Amino acid sequence: MSYRELADEAGNLSTDLRERGLQRGDRVLILLPNCPAAAVSIYATLEAGGVFSVINASVKPGKLDPILANCEPAFVITDAAGLRKLSAIPERLPSRGVYVTGDAPCDTISFDQACRTQRTATRVGLIDVDLAAIIYTSGTTSVPKGVTLSHRNMVSASRSIAAYLELSGADTILSPLPLSFDYGLYQLLLSVSAGATLCLQEGFGFPFELLRSISSFGVTVLPCVPTMMAVMLRLQEQSGLDLSSVRAITNTGAALPGAWIPRLQGMFPAAQLFSMYGLTECKRVSWLPPDELATRPDSVGHPIDCCEVFVADEHGHFHDRDATGELVVRGANVMCGYWRDPEASAKVLRDGPHPWEKVLFTGDLFRIDADGYLYFLGRMDQVFKSRGERVSPREIEVVLYAIQGVGAVRVTPVPDPLLGNAIRAEVVCEGRELTVAEVKRHCRERLEDRLVPGLIEIVDRLPISDAGKVKSDG
Repeated sequence: MSYRELADEAGNLSTDLRERGLQRGDRVLILLPNCPAAAVSIYATLEAGGVFSVINASVKPGKLDPILANCEPAFVITDAAGLRKLSAIPERLPSRGVYVTGDAPCDTISFDQACRTQRTATRVGLIDVDLAAIIYTSGTTSVPKGVTLSHRNMVSASRSIAAYLELSGADTILSPLPLSFDYGLYQLLLSVSAGATLCLQEGFGFPFELLRSISSFGVTVLPCVPTMMAVMLRLQEQSGLDLSSVRAITNTGAALPGAWIPRLQGMFPAAQLFSMYGLTECKRVSWLPPDELATRPDSVGHPIDCCEVFVADEHGHFHDRDATGELVVRGANVMCGYWRDPEASAKVLRDGPHPWEKVLFTGDLFRIDADGYLYFLGRMDQVFKSRGERVSPREIEVVLYAIQGVGAVRVTPVPDPLLGNAIRAEVVCEGRELTVAEVKRHCRERLEDRLVPGLIEIVDRLPISDAGKVKSDG
C-alpha cells in the first residue's frame, strides 16, 4: 500500500464516519489484527476528530466486555472473527454502527466500500491537547485500564524516537508486534512520520518467516522484545539467510541479556543495538546510545529529549543523580490519565518537583548513576513482564478461581531466558481432583495466549497471611 492509497482510503473512511455521526472526541474501537485496514482505521479516526483504541484481535469476549463498557465507542471497526466476538456480548454493540472488512453482513457497514467511495474531506478543528488514543493495558487488577494520550503526547514521543533512530524514507521497518501494544503501534506512527516503509506481520507465530522477510524486503530497522531475539538467534544458526540489511535493532519490554549482545552483533553485522525503557503511560522514557552498550550493558540509557526523570526516595525527595528510588517522569510524553478512572489516575499522576504540574510515578524501582544513566531494578508491585508485555497475576487468578473445586491459587513469575519471565500458577484443589491438563485447557479457553501459565502445579496448600489472604511469595 502506498502513502497515496493510505491517505485516500483514510480520507474516504474519515468522511464516512463523520457523515454517520462521529463527533469530535468520540471513540472508535479497532478490533483487527496487524493489517493495512487497521492502519487506515487509525488515521481515518484521527482525521475525523475521533479517538482510536486498537484492541488485540485475540481478545476473549469476557475481556472485551469491560473495555467496551469503559470506552463506549461510537463505532467498532472489525473483521468476521471480531464480529463473532461482538455478537457474544450484544448489549455492548456501539451506538452508531459496526464496520466489517470483507463481506459485511447486511446489518453492518461495509468497510471496503466506505474506503473506496470518493468523498469530499471535511476539516475538523483539533488542537494538540485533544485526545488521540486510548490504549488499554492490564494493571494490578483484572479490569483493563485505558491510558489516554493526546496528539501532543504521541507526536512528541514519535519525534524524539525518530530522531535518535535517525529514521528516514529510506528505511524499512518490520514489525510483528500487535498494533494494540504501544511498541507495535508506534512502529506505524514512526513509519508515517519518516515516510518509511512498514512491513506488518500478524504476530510472531512463524519466526522463520520473520527472518525470511528481513532478507527478502531488505529490512533496515527491527523492533524486538527479548523473546523474539532468543528464537531468532536459535533459528539463524540453521537458516543461513543474509540479514546484513538491518542497521538498527531496538529492544524494550524486558532487559536484554548481556550474553546475547555479541551473538546478535554476529547475526546482524551492520546493526546497532538500541536498549530502551518505557511504559504505556508515557511511551518512551530512555534510550542507550549504541556506543555506550559495551561500557554500560545493564543500563537502559538516558532520558529522551522530550522528558526529564527523577527518582523519589522513601522520604518523598527527588534526585536526578546518584540515587535509587521510584522512577518519576515529567514531560510532553506523559499521559493525560486513565480513561474514566480518576482514582487510578490520581495514584500515578501526582505532585512533583514543580508546583505547576503533575508528574508520572511509574511504580518501577530505578537507580540513576552519577552521569544520569538509568538502571532498572524491578517492579514495585506484583505486575511482571512475560514475552515483553505486562502480566497482572490477579487477571489470571480470577480465571483460575472460576474452576470448580479450586480453593486457592497463586500466580507468580519464574525467571526464564526465553520469555523474560514464565508464568507459574499454583492451584489448591478442594472437593475434587484436577489435572494440569484440565487447568491449562480452562485457561486457554478464557485467556489471551500470552497469559496462559506455562507452569501449572497442583499443590496441597499455599501460605496464608494473618489477614487470610494467599501470600504473594514465601
